[in-house]
Amino acid sequence: MVAEDVVAYARGAFGWDDDVVVSPGPRGALGQIWRVEAGAGTYAMKEIFGEPPSEALVEAELAFAARAAAAGVRLPAGHLDREGRYLVETPGGAWLRLYDWIDMRPVELTAKDTPGELGALLARLHRCAPPAVAEPGGGAPDPWYHRAPAPREWPDAEGMTWAGRLAEQLAVVPELRAAVVPADPGELIVCHRDLHPENVLAGPGGALVVVDWDNLGPAAPGRELAQALFDWFCDPVADLEAMRAMYEAYVSAGGPGRIAGLADFSMLVASRLNFLLVQTRVAVDPRAEPRHRAWAEREIDEVLRIMPTPRQLAEVLELF
Repeated sequence: MVAEDVVAYARGAFGWDDDVVVSPGPRGALGQIWRVEAGAGTYAMKEIFGEPPSEALVEAELAFAARAAAAGVRLPAGHLDREGRYLVETPGGAWLRLYDWIDMRPVELTAKDTPGELGALLARLHRCAPPAVAEPGGGAPDPWYHRAPAPREWPDAEGMTWAGRLAEQLAVVPELRAAVVPADPGELIVCHRDLHPENVLAGPGGALVVVDWDNLGPAAPGRELAQALFDWFCDPVADLEAMRAMYEAYVSAGGPGRIAGLADFSMLVASRLNFLLVQTRVAVDPRAEPRHRAWAEREIDEVLRIMPTPRQLAEVLELF
């Protein structure tokens, strides 16, 4: 449960009365969402794990979210505290952000219209995105999306229940790494970079809602499209018909990205391997909080299940 001192500080920061009810919502790699009922309002309060996003990232997120909303993308609005801050630090060192709470449910993956709706949504995001050759704040594009971990970077997993599965995966990593290269800077636009099924949900009436914009930054649109195809329709077997339908809907809706070669899977392969690396490090770290180690164990199981194979990449590439 959220700490009482965090709730007490949030009450003052956001001007809530004493009748505040907090219950757990979903959690992700970067934070825990709490559902907050405060008077007549209902909010999603994000408690951020580790370092908070930079002011430049928050500003970039707000700017792109405004463009996306104007283009018809539905997303929860952010809220300022009483001092005009979108990012609030508590005296205990916790960092908070506040958004509208929207009642949402997972998207029906087997529904006939889902691939087309997802393709059109991604096209809408890419059409309204400005060019971006650097990360918010001016740094070079994050290598998380175009550099796969080297063999020496993986931790010793001896004794872990997933050690054997990880070893099997690492045996094919060299073939996957061969497809990973940086993108052409001239192709980069602002992208969400994390459009998996936990971040695109069905709101009231079934309309798609995009949440969790914390990974926003430069990416080639075709690479984000390739990653989204696997995020949505390959767990663990590729649904080639659904992928084709999503891709065709994206193109028909004016999306600028195309999948033309193995390099277009760079973002998919690099980000999944990097995420797996981070979670394995947390899982074997005796200093990590038990809740974070338990979450890492679950994520390792999922990522090992859905890691793309070289054969799958080739099969999907043949679709286009």
